[in-house]
Amino acid sequence: MSDRDQFELFLRLLLAAGLGAVVGLERDFRGHDAGLRTSALVALGAALFGEVSRHIGDDRVAAGVVQGVGFLCAGLVFHGGSQIRGITTAATVWVLAGVGLFVAYDLRLTAILVTATIVVVLELAPVSNKINGRGRSHRHRGYSDETPPPANTQG
Repeated sequence: MSDRDQFELFLRLLLAAGLGAVVGLERDFRGHDAGLRTSALVALGAALFGEVSRHIGDDRVAAGVVQGVGFLCAGLVFHGGSQIRGITTAATVWVLAGVGLFVAYDLRLTAILVTATIVVVLELAPVSNKINGRGRSHRHRGYSDETPPPANTQG
């Protein structure tokens, strides 16, 4: 592989790290785990292993990324009492591995568009939290899907 080819490869890897960093900035801004460094490294690592997979012609390396990152994500999910935390962070890390693989397989535009989609979905957190809060208060009042709340009896 020529020096020029290696430099182009390095630029693709930097793109993957940069896309991961964009998502990581959002996570850091919101105060969640797996921020800028973790997100950039996951996307970079996936792109790196994707490049290896591509160059040796063995898709099992890329398939191993999906499993390996899935294992990493399992460590990000915490169960405490009745609450489970970290599922969105784990899902974000898992999808970032896909972004890295897309970069490695020269699907850069798709990787950029998916990264933008990830950020948009993560920015919907306030909407999701509001909906979840309403559902939680509805459930705590003893209502279920089978028994709707009583009709408004005022005026």
